[in-house]
Amino acid sequence: MADKNYYEILGVDRKATDADIKSAYRKLVKMYHPDLHPNDANAAAKFKEVNEANEVLSDPQKRAAYDYELDHPNARGAGGFGGTGGFGGFSGFGGFGDIFSDIFSGFGGGAAAQESQGEDITREVVLSFLDAAKGCTKEIRYMRNEPCPACKGTGAKNGTAYKTCDKCGGSGQVRYAQDTLFGRTIRMAVCPECGGTGKKITDSCPDCKGKGYVRKETVVTLNIPAGADTNSYIRKKGYGQASVKGGAPGDLIVVFRVEPHKIFKRKDKDLYVELPISFRTAALGGKVKVPGIDETFEYLIPEGTQSGTVFCVRGKGLKTRTGTGNMYITVTVEVPTKLTKDQKRALDELEETTDMKQTPKIRAYRDNVQAMYGVDPYKN
Repeated sequence: MADKNYYEILGVDRKATDADIKSAYRKLVKMYHPDLHPNDANAAAKFKEVNEANEVLSDPQKRAAYDYELDHPNARGAGGFGGTGGFGGFSGFGGFGDIFSDIFSGFGGGAAAQESQGEDITREVVLSFLDAAKGCTKEIRYMRNEPCPACKGTGAKNGTAYKTCDKCGGSGQVRYAQDTLFGRTIRMAVCPECGGTGKKITDSCPDCKGKGYVRKETVVTLNIPAGADTNSYIRKKGYGQASVKGGAPGDLIVVFRVEPHKIFKRKDKDLYVELPISFRTAALGGKVKVPGIDETFEYLIPEGTQSGTVFCVRGKGLKTRTGTGNMYITVTVEVPTKLTKDQKRALDELEETTDMKQTPKIRAYRDNVQAMYGVDPYKN
């Protein structure tokens, strides 16, 4: 296993702390999770590789042994990562269900549970900026294989016309013995007679012809909480494809894509607004109306505000279940482009009477240019 650089896979260095490894693992698993990349072989391979790296680096003993192999590549043997006494044969997803149970509910279970559960369905829903910010209700329609109501997904008439499989005795698995040079090995496999269900249908359901599911349109109402963002998603358990083996149906995963807004930009719970103001308001100050999520509010621009100044208004961001964000207002001073002769004359008089060339930035610029070249940049 030391042939793979697990540190590079997770994007951390060898001095990374447990917290660094855990944080990198969380980020990469979210990025490559199969729910967001259905039928993507590259993403699936990356997902498996990330979990493999985490299983080693998150365990102090495994990590120490792995580090030793990195430093002593010629010392590998039967007791190392590549031998029968090492850490080969990583289990499942490396503790994925435990670490991310708050993110992906219902993703656990062993191999048998995964085999019997129906496939998940992924759908994208486009939200307007304000719908995502304030929360909303959306109805989506899609086609799926729904568990047959007549046979309750069993495929058997009335849900009862079946018997216990004779070959596996209802376990859904059969044992195979094989003699090798190293002795007899025993392995378990899915029963070929019942396909792992443990049951054999004696009379097929007439509604679904024994399949256990029917193809139909499903309508789901989603209560989308405030603060939804692009690539965030909701999982509706049991609204995916029906299982072909009579197990639980898969889940519906609704991924959101939020449209941009003409005024607002956001980062997490915070809102960002660019506020153009006149030269007069910048110089003298004054109240302006600023748009909020629900309504406008008045904000006092201080006298002498410079273009590019950012003001923070607390509590005017998005209200979500995890708290309320802030609003950041970036002021841009807009200079008029079409002036009359009288207006131009008035500006000349204003500059002469107020000595506008003595403002801090202009004065510093003039002093630097004079020091370098011996000329006043503002004199013709």
